[in-house]
Amino acid sequence: MAYRELIKNFENIRAYLREFYVYGFKSRTEYDLKSARSYDNERRRIESWLGDHIRSSQTADGKNIFLSIDSRTLQHNPFYKAWKAKSFTDRDITLHFILFDILHTPAVQKSLNELLSDIDTYLRIFPEPLSFDASTVRKKLKEYIEEGLIRTEKQGRQLLYARAPTLDRAPLTDIIDFFSEAAPCGVIGSFLQDALPSHTDPFTFKHHYMTQAIDSDILARLFDAIHAKRAITATNLGRHSNRPKTIRLIPLKIYISVQSGRQHLIAFHEKANRLTSYRLDYLSNIQAAEVCSRFDALRTQLAAAEPYMWGVNCRSSLKHLEHVEFEIQIAEHEQFIVQRLEREKRGGTVTQIDARHYRYTADVFDTNEMLPWIRSYLSRIISIRFSNRTAENKWKADLDAMYQIYGISEDTI
Repeated sequence: MAYRELIKNFENIRAYLREFYVYGFKSRTEYDLKSARSYDNERRRIESWLGDHIRSSQTADGKNIFLSIDSRTLQHNPFYKAWKAKSFTDRDITLHFILFDILHTPAVQKSLNELLSDIDTYLRIFPEPLSFDASTVRKKLKEYIEEGLIRTEKQGRQLLYARAPTLDRAPLTDIIDFFSEAAPCGVIGSFLQDALPSHTDPFTFKHHYMTQAIDSDILARLFDAIHAKRAITATNLGRHSNRPKTIRLIPLKIYISVQSGRQHLIAFHEKANRLTSYRLDYLSNIQAAEVCSRFDALRTQLAAAEPYMWGVNCRSSLKHLEHVEFEIQIAEHEQFIVQRLEREKRGGTVTQIDARHYRYTADVFDTNEMLPWIRSYLSRIISIRFSNRTAENKWKADLDAMYQIYGISEDTI
């Protein structure tokens, strides 16, 4: 099959983008989920969108392709281009432009029969016979009504169609620019930007998690399900599994890390009968199910668990909390350390022992999630205690490994 830039199934592109430009740098020979020809076609398609940011290196295992992006120098997320390459048939695009040429202003109102007559007039100029039946036009109009592009008005027994009024987006330029790069599902803002006059964006970002863009459809479907309080079915490809599984969940909340940009769904797994978290980049094929009568009760249950969630690990029961406690010592001029501890303590408590010593305590579901944060106070920690002995042993083993790397012995500590 010849290479084409346009795509029919975005999930295929999402899978390739994850495998090559998000998770790691796989060569042509390392990727065995599809044929070599499919690999080449998808790689060329992706390079047509991200060509300015793609680099390659030659290794013993072959040529590796990777992304090189400095978010501080970009005004727009380059991954949004993938969403603007959906394919369409010649008939689709012909009907689209004819309809909006007929309904060129909100003042023009037409019945279905009048639209069919006008469409036939347009089609007479085509050298080859082409026609659209009433059912096709009605379905297309219904689609545009749902998208907010067409509005209807009843006059007597007749239903009239007209173009929806266009909002003047010029005063909202800065808001749209910021939304498109900072908000979940920012690709919506990117589509709005395309209709704005050319301008220079006022925003730059030091930390910009651009790869979230490829999960926008998953995120939007989950938001819809949460808003409607519906259960869902989804395909989940676990981190340590090559076999996707179909699961049934009640989606409750989306968590987005400000440190890594990673997006998680907190949901109730009906079969396991517990709260759990799922990475959005591992989910696909989201299908809404029936309205869940337990939704509000489950949200209340999640709210009760949230004070004990350091990250995204959660449980339905508070019976098995893990205790974390450490003390720090600060210099006279280091009150900013205490201020940071207060600012970042989440559900924990900071207690002053004396002028230079403070104790932090917390009860959490998973101590391991806290370890990277606790390490940031390492040079000031004078004592530490975890009720989770496995986490405590890991902490000590990590310290020993660091001492060996830097050639530090116990005598010098």
